Amino acid sequence: MTIRLLITGGTIDKQYNELDGELIFTESGVEDMLAQGRAKLDIAYETVMLKDSLDMDDNDRQKILSSCLACDESQIVITHGTDTMVETSQVLAAEIKDKTIVLLGAMVPYQFENSDALFNLGCAVAAVQTLGSGVYITMNGRVFNYDEVIKNKGLGEFQSK
Repeated sequence: MTIRLLITGGTIDKQYNELDGELIFTESGVEDMLAQGRAKLDIAYETVMLKDSLDMDDNDRQKILSSCLACDESQIVITHGTDTMVETSQVLAAEIKDKTIVLLGAMVPYQFENSDALFNLGCAVAAVQTLGSGVYITMNGRVFNYDEVIKNKGLGEFQSK
């Protein structure tokens, strides 16, 4: 069974711009991450956008929703920025009942040492294959129902409500 992997941006895909010191998007590293992890899965990649989730609006969330609805796959993994991941998961859960969707992000970009990106991506890919229909968030080695999670910005981690 094929897994659809939707790429939307977020810290996971940010890179360091040596010219001005800013974090920017140039391309996604998700395929490289799964290759590094030696994933032997049938995955269909789709870049929906490369955007910081703080810059996402309702139109962006509708694009993500449309991509989920349009794909034939019933197992979907979505890379997303951590700041508004919960909001996007709520939009998806309100419209999609027959697919398994797992959102993930990273607190530190994949390109940086000590990033949580590989671990979070691996957790999401494993989770989407074992969970029932619904919308979930996986971060920090945990899997949360979309409506039972918050991002604790003070600790830099996701927790149950």
